[in-house]
Amino acid sequence: MTTVTSPLTGRAIGLAAVPDPVFSGAMVGPGTAIDPVREPSEAVSPVDGIIVSLHPHAFVVVDAEGHGVLTHLGIDTVQLNGEGFELLAAKGDSVKRGDPVVRWNPAAVEQAGKSPISPVVALEATADSLAGVAEDSEIRVGETLFDWS
Repeated sequence: MTTVTSPLTGRAIGLAAVPDPVFSGAMVGPGTAIDPVREPSEAVSPVDGIIVSLHPHAFVVVDAEGHGVLTHLGIDTVQLNGEGFELLAAKGDSVKRGDPVVRWNPAAVEQAGKSPISPVVALEATADSLAGVAEDSEIRVGETLFDWS
């Protein structure tokens, strides 16, 4: 089993509340989303693993069980072309849960007209493979978002 922890501090709101149909419809995969605190912060790895995909606004870490977890910082933030995001790791890096991957400012994302709501998704998972999914609750970085069996 993989325990996926929060890459951000904020409020777990669930995927259905994400203002993007691809995420809210769980087309990418099941999971939850964080409405982050509006202050500069570091998005950290939600699992121990290897960064297999890394963009300024999103990253995927795959753990030893082959579970890929996508952290997507904000909605439509790809349109910001990396502005306001600082990579703190590199594709191919081995990371431990809690290691910083991207530095960003959710308030600046909001000021740029984008939503800072950040989906955390279990890629290629089924909804029934996740348990204890955090929704409608305050969450701190490193606290459990969901378990993936």
